[in-house]
Amino acid sequence: MGGIRIELHRFGDGHDDLVAKAVTNADGRTDVPMLDGASFKPGEYQLVFHAGAYFDAIGLDLPEPKFLDQVVIRFGISDAQAHYHVPLLLSPFGYSTYRGS
Repeated sequence: MGGIRIELHRFGDGHDDLVAKAVTNADGRTDVPMLDGASFKPGEYQLVFHAGAYFDAIGLDLPEPKFLDQVVIRFGISDAQAHYHVPLLLSPFGYSTYRGS
């Protein structure tokens, strides 16, 4: 699903910092990792998938307000040496996510 806007936020010490923004490509992935190098560190994070805007862009005729508008996934990174892949399987009325490989 190409064209979904994603924001990545990092939380800590009372702050909510926007770390990265991306748009999915035709394969439904980002072209580069959203965290890399020195920015990849343990902590609490949040991905925000702009699903409603995506559904509008592809012309889905959905009732307002949409059942899903922004899909928020809050997760933690405990090991900066590990690989973290957070896929989102999405439809207008449901989603699923997991820590991928």
